[in-house]
Amino acid sequence: MGLPNKGKIKIATLGSHSALQILHGAKQEGFSTIVICEKGRERPYESYKVADKIILVDDFRDTQKIQRQLLEENAVLIPHGTFLEVFELKEFEKLKVPYFGNKGILKWEADRMMQREWLKRAGLTLPMIYNKPEEIDGPVIIKFYGARGGKGFFLARSPQEFHKKIKEREARAYIIQEYIIGAPIYIHYFYSPITDELEVMSFDKRYESNVDSIGRIAAKDQLDMGLETSYNITGNVPLVVRESLLPQVFRMGEAAVKASRTLDGDGKGLFGPFSLETVLTPDLKFYVFEISARIVAGTNLYMNGSPYTDARYGEPMSTGRRIAREIKKAIKDGKLGKILS
Repeated sequence: MGLPNKGKIKIATLGSHSALQILHGAKQEGFSTIVICEKGRERPYESYKVADKIILVDDFRDTQKIQRQLLEENAVLIPHGTFLEVFELKEFEKLKVPYFGNKGILKWEADRMMQREWLKRAGLTLPMIYNKPEEIDGPVIIKFYGARGGKGFFLARSPQEFHKKIKEREARAYIIQEYIIGAPIYIHYFYSPITDELEVMSFDKRYESNVDSIGRIAAKDQLDMGLETSYNITGNVPLVVRESLLPQVFRMGEAAVKASRTLDGDGKGLFGPFSLETVLTPDLKFYVFEISARIVAGTNLYMNGSPYTDARYGEPMSTGRRIAREIKKAIKDGKLGKILS
């Protein structure tokens, strides 16, 4: 990868997931912006005027076909969850357009067992994993690999229930994870390799269909109707945690970053935005069940900043804008090589 012309960098991303926030934040920091849209999905980016240029493609995978154009535009790609859903890892690694983040970390996010190894190295508390369905002896949640917003996840309480429900899903790699009862809390971090500082940006919880609406129906009616829970994410809800939990939140994020430096050969590890997806039990113990090594959609709640970024910056600071500011600082300090891959 060659470094772009630092004086004329444009911020580019796919038109999905958190693109509005990324592009809006880039414009706040003075960058020109490009959004790559599938035909028929460009309306939001036209309406909100966050993109200086809209490039239409038939399919997001066609991004590979427009690499020359993006290189001529001096673009830097900002990844989000749709990238991981759309591209195979090998395809993604072959992209020649400069990319904000460490591509070497992606395989550790994409594979749930590798991800678990990462979190273990960080010394975080994890739910138990069952190696085979016959081991199920209590409530479990079955999670499929990839960034698909919880689609297809399901609960089971026995091997028989697992086998019945798995037949109804498309064949995909999965893990069987202990179901922890508690409050789901998604922590949004940003780590700067330039200043070597971790920031806690914000928190959210997910609004999932139909698990978050099924509670409005009496248990008897749920049984009579044969309802099953599903975990497809439909949106996000803002959250502020107890202040006494913040020291623990910082320690968990710092441990994840430190452990990430042992994962890839160059030791660069994780940097930029990331999220620890946790459940907080009644005894205030965090169980970490997933890490996302890029911006997550829960940060979209805070386009104008969160209480935490307001305390630190005293101005609107979304995670999207924080990415753009990191790129701006890298340009100024001559350190683009530290944040691009």
